[in-house]
Amino acid sequence: MEDTVNCHANGDAVQGTVVSSWNEWDPLKHVIVGRATGSHIPPPEPALDAKVPEDSDMRGMWGQRTQDSIDRGNELLDRFSAQLEQRGIKVDRPIPIDFSQPITTPDFHTDAQFGCMPPRDVLLTVGNEIVEATMSYRCRWFEYLCYRPLLQRYWEEDPNFRHEAAPKPRLTDADYRPDYLDVRISVQQRLEWTSQKYFVTTEHEPLFDAADVLRLGRDLVVQHGFTTNLKGIEWLRRHFPDHRVHAVNFPGDPYPIHIDATFTPLRPGLLLNNPQRRLPDEQRQMFEDSDWQILDAAQPAHNSPPPLCYSSTWLSMNVLVLDPKTVCVEKTEVYQADQIDKLGFEVVEVELRDAYAFGGGLHCSTADVYREGHCEDYFPHLEDC
Repeated sequence: MEDTVNCHANGDAVQGTVVSSWNEWDPLKHVIVGRATGSHIPPPEPALDAKVPEDSDMRGMWGQRTQDSIDRGNELLDRFSAQLEQRGIKVDRPIPIDFSQPITTPDFHTDAQFGCMPPRDVLLTVGNEIVEATMSYRCRWFEYLCYRPLLQRYWEEDPNFRHEAAPKPRLTDADYRPDYLDVRISVQQRLEWTSQKYFVTTEHEPLFDAADVLRLGRDLVVQHGFTTNLKGIEWLRRHFPDHRVHAVNFPGDPYPIHIDATFTPLRPGLLLNNPQRRLPDEQRQMFEDSDWQILDAAQPAHNSPPPLCYSSTWLSMNVLVLDPKTVCVEKTEVYQADQIDKLGFEVVEVELRDAYAFGGGLHCSTADVYREGHCEDYFPHLEDC
């Protein structure tokens, strides 16, 4: 099941390597953890508005988040970083820019930015390469700048490190469907559209967020939804020619943004799937043919997200795997922790719920730099690239 393959030049970690990560579960040794400093609720814009439900407390609000909430978010993120360091994991942190600054390009204007709590959204690590994603929110256009000092340092320290930036999209109105701008869209209408793969983003130019990508060794599984379009998936396919890139979608999700609260690999052969957003039967075939087990995730412990939070209660699934036997779970998500414990893992409790509003959970708030291990082929029955 786990034949080693050479997915990329310089794919194997060598002495002194700083950057190397092929999957979501090999032993984690170096990671980036985000910060809440200066985070904003951005002004209205097409892709962002499509994400916010009609009855959400986010509607009509924008501006810097309260300092008390920022301080609390940083307190929890700092504690999380310390927990990882106590386990021997090296932790780097981004350098926030001034997110109150407006962004003006020849194609759009927005009055403020977002933040740098969720590095997973921006940075995609595949082997010895880190790609800066295109992003599909205008307010996140310059977010990569928070990570550039780190990436520049990695480039100086690691002669095998490849720092790549996907082509910056123009993000004109042509990138978004005006149908989604109506705040009165019902959940039923949204579900009908997502089942038809009719999302807020068009196919005008390649768009993808890094958090829509799961790395399973030689295979990359990419969610087609609000933040990643088919052209973005095709860009990834061309950029990683030694990988097999698979587009997936989850018709039960009325707000399909990022895959890591929907489809969560824990180790080779084992995945959790959001029971409200099941992978369609025809897309399950690649997993079933290689004897992978897809289990329904446990129910969230909360009936609603924290105040002023974009994410759903299913951040319960947004866990961080430290190695094939150890998983970080948010402290209050007792049902998810119990399920993972019964599957034979050591559960590490991490308090992070009060930081959810800044961009997500444990997986979202991190980006891999180095995991021990090689590029494996976990789906050997599939045809070669």
